[in-house]
Amino acid sequence: MTDLGSPVSYLTLQKGTPVFSRQHDQVGTLHVVVADDGADAFDALVIAEDEGLRVALAEEVESIHESAIVLALDTKTCHRLPVPEADPEAAQASARERLRRAWEHLTGGS
Repeated sequence: MTDLGSPVSYLTLQKGTPVFSRQHDQVGTLHVVVADDGADAFDALVIAEDEGLRVALAEEVESIHESAIVLALDTKTCHRLPVPEADPEAAQASARERLRRAWEHLTGGS
């Protein structure tokens, strides 16, 4: 894995930033950050991988750096992250609101 750079705020993240598992395997790239405007923290990251989009909740992110994001999950678990759902009832109860917001970001609010 290349040098990650210094730790940075989620506010500096750019679409296309590489996303790695805790084993430092690249599992995708950043598609969008889900956060309220002006919030001190983000809710989730939507990650683009070969099979489509996946949602990683904030608590599943180990660190954010200038050149990459590292998830606190192993590689297999990263590939099993949930997809953004149009129907939040289909998601786990603890992630319903975050998944709904990820879907709204992806579809422009529909």
